Parts: sequence; structure tokens; C-alpha cells
Amino acid sequence: MPFKTRITELFGIEHPIIQGGMHYVGFAEMAAAVSEAGGLGIITGLTQGTPEKLAAEIARCREMTKKPFGVNLTFLPAVTPPDYPGFVDVIIKGGVKIVETAGNNPQKWLPALKEAGIKVIHKCTSVRHSLKAEQIGCDAVSVDGFECGGHPGEDDVPNFILLPRAAEELKIPFVASGGMADGRSLVAAMALGAEGMNMGTRFIATKEAPVHENVKQALVAASELDTRLIMRPLRNTERVLTNAAVERLLEKERTMGDKITFADIIEEVAGVYPRIMKEGEMDAGGWSCGMVAGLIHDIPTVKELIERTIAEAEALLKQRLAGYLV
Repeated sequence: MPFKTRITELFGIEHPIIQGGMHYVGFAEMAAAVSEAGGLGIITGLTQGTPEKLAAEIARCREMTKKPFGVNLTFLPAVTPPDYPGFVDVIIKGGVKIVETAGNNPQKWLPALKEAGIKVIHKCTSVRHSLKAEQIGCDAVSVDGFECGGHPGEDDVPNFILLPRAAEELKIPFVASGGMADGRSLVAAMALGAEGMNMGTRFIATKEAPVHENVKQALVAASELDTRLIMRPLRNTERVLTNAAVERLLEKERTMGDKITFADIIEEVAGVYPRIMKEGEMDAGGWSCGMVAGLIHDIPTVKELIERTIAEAEALLKQRLAGYLV
């Protein structure tokens, strides 16, 4: 039985499950598989490299599914920024109706997206950023707890506190992100005030995820203790799966202290994604991975994962939790 929340209504999806926009994972195969299974699949815009390639990826995804899917656009501070106007243009022309924004404030791009009838969900790591997203006109937010893979922000507030705080303050709907793996995650997130969940790392360990088998096996093998926080001294904290390069980077941070610069760690973080995700070179550098790795024990199809999650959530609500009421 599908769940009905403000998130499913907003995005026209069957299940309140969103696949996060992940670098070198969010290709058409991944997004289409999630959307076909009743969730919301997301193509990662910047992974495609150019607006032309993103346009081609959107067209490819359209051939694989007739259901709604979105595009992630991460706004990063850069000396030479990506062609954001070009990316926004192809998203609009491609008929995409849902955009997940992340990184810097997306306010500058909202008028064009809104005019095209696009719903925007912004990824936030704090209540104050979530309120700002609501204020500037975002339709929903993805509230990212400290457990998450990638950039958890600098506040270190885990979801057990962050989600109910967001629920106290926000009027727009939000999904829980970080630590989400299964039906237990979904029920817990909804109990804390979210109206769905965003799964990133969990979706990498699926049959359809377009990444090297070594990456999937690394997630199955990892425990909840196997992630590390890197780039903390640079206030650009990222949660990654540990490996030889990550431990080498952390040693540099320990020895250099506050004198460390991005140039000192470039070897461990720059351009490593193709080597890891495509070639399966697991010690190439730091790659985003959530603590949720400890809850990943198999590599199902996306459909199996989503159906299992919904069935588990339903059983929890109707049986286990209901059984506690006397």
C-alpha cells in the first residue's frame, strides 16, 4: 500500500522515497530505476559536465521511464563556475519538473525555475538554512543530518534532533536525509516530522547503480564505524568511506593543523570520482559515503529495495508499533 504525504503529492510519486543526487552515480539508469519503482529518481547535473551532456542524459532518462524524475544542481563556490545558466536552460527545455538544489543559496535561479512550473527541493544541514529555503520560495527541503554521506555542514546535529527541530519551525514539507536505509528509517523519519526520506548511499548498493562492483562490495563490507570526516580544518567537511588515501589525508591534517590548504590534499580529493566509481580503484581518494553503510547487507534491485522498504514500514506501523498500544 503506497503512503500518501505532502511529498508524494507535491512530486506526483507513489512512495515518499527520493534518490539523492550523487556524483558519478546519478546517471539516467539510476534515476529511471528509482522512478519506475515509484520513488523519485534524480540525475546529477554537474556529473554530466556540460549542459549539452545533461540534455542528452535527460532525453535518455525519458526513454527509460514515463514517471517523474528530477535533476540535482549543486551550486558550488568556484574560481571558474560551471555553466549554471546553461544547465538551468536545458533543465527547463528538457521538461523536467523537479529540481533538487544543494550547496549555495539557489535564490538567483528560482524565478526561472518557478516560471517553468518546476518544483524545487533544497538540501539543508541546519534549521536556519531550511527556514531560509522556505523564505526564498523553495517548495520542500531535504534535511541532512550529521550521519549523511558527503557534506554534513559544520553543526554536527544528528537527525534525532535535527528532524523534530525542523518540524517545529517549517511550514513546507521536508524529507529526512542521512542514515536512511529501510522501512525502519522511513517510519522513524515520519515519526520525527519528515514526510519522506532521501536515500543516497543505500541506492549505490543496488543492481542498477551505474558504478563499479568494487564500490558496491565495499558498502556491503563496511560497518557504521568505517566513515571518516575529511576537510574539517578547511570548513568543507565531507563524510567519506575510509581507505588508504583518506587515512593519508587525515594524517596531513593532523600534522599540518590549521596551516593546511586545499593544495596540500588535492591528490586525495581532486578528480577521484571517475577512478573510484568507474574503474573501481578503491584507494584512489575520498568519496562520499554515509554511516548508513553499516546497515547495507545486500545488493538488491532498486524495485526490490523500495518494495521491501515500504512493506517493512507498513508492517512496523500496523503490527509492531500498534502492538505496543494497550
